[in-house]
Amino acid sequence: MGLREYIVRRIIMVIPIMLGVVVLIFAVLQLVPVTARAAVYVTDPKQFTMLPQIAQQYGLYDPIHIQFFRWINEVLHGNLGASAVDEGMPVVQGLLERLPATAEIVIFSAPFIIVFGIWLGTVSAVNRDKVPDHLSRVGSILFTSLPSFFFGILLIAITQSFGWPFSGRLTNVAAYYGAINAGRFHPYTGLMTIDGLLNGNLGITVDALRHLILPALVLIFIQSATMVRVTRSSMLEALSKTYIVAARAKGLSRKETIYKHARRNALIPVITISGLLVGGMLTGLTITETVFSFGGIGQWAARSAILLDVAVVFAYAMFSALIFVLANLIVDILYAYIDPRIRLG
Repeated sequence: MGLREYIVRRIIMVIPIMLGVVVLIFAVLQLVPVTARAAVYVTDPKQFTMLPQIAQQYGLYDPIHIQFFRWINEVLHGNLGASAVDEGMPVVQGLLERLPATAEIVIFSAPFIIVFGIWLGTVSAVNRDKVPDHLSRVGSILFTSLPSFFFGILLIAITQSFGWPFSGRLTNVAAYYGAINAGRFHPYTGLMTIDGLLNGNLGITVDALRHLILPALVLIFIQSATMVRVTRSSMLEALSKTYIVAARAKGLSRKETIYKHARRNALIPVITISGLLVGGMLTGLTITETVFSFGGIGQWAARSAILLDVAVVFAYAMFSALIFVLANLIVDILYAYIDPRIRLG
């Protein structure tokens, strides 16, 4: 089986997986009181006082199979309901408004996490039981055990003496939205660092980058620790294989053997961790976003769960499932690219 056929087959398999996720979410949704489920059909904040009538109108007392097909139809049309907390704002709109904040942190931290983790894990494995190995192992254990909220608060305490910004995405949010309303600034992507460049406003970009540094550092230090440990373990296993001994016996240099042969074969578990890491980060960094008041998906979903905003919670569950399914799809494709034996199996 070629790579193209393998990719097509994996994409087709996404359909039944997502269908299963939707069925599971719908089944859990049935445990929620009918009036609370009626919030999914609210389109105006004033309608929240008419939930029993809305439940009757949309047939939430009908047989389950009829409700299921009606609910699927709403989901396929992009109607995931309105937020009871955010004054009736459509859930999809709330999700799209907060996604760029989370995505911006991921974009500026995930590449550093993956590259630094693989590099340090490789160095640790190559220098097994030497000083670099001991230092990386101690550091990875330390940062893996370090709570992100504690590390975030610690960074805030340290940088406050230098006047470094730690809250929100910009220093002057009012001026930012004022510029948008006046037509002087266009939020093309929602990513403030990118939009600043697209609008020729370097000040916005620099300010957004300064606000990103602390949350990104929290993620880089803590998440890289896991990457280092997985890479080290995988590299040690690869370096012990007989083909590595044979490669050295054939005259290949130590550097070529390690980086061209051993590390390539050691990347399979690393790719798995990387996919789950990025997928988990895209579904919201609840603690980090809360500590730094970043206003991303994670902070929004946590607040909605506390306030029992049913529409938001279930929309977030569906969004998270979609992200993880796509992340696993990308990981499987990368598997097949790195190791052709996978797609031939």
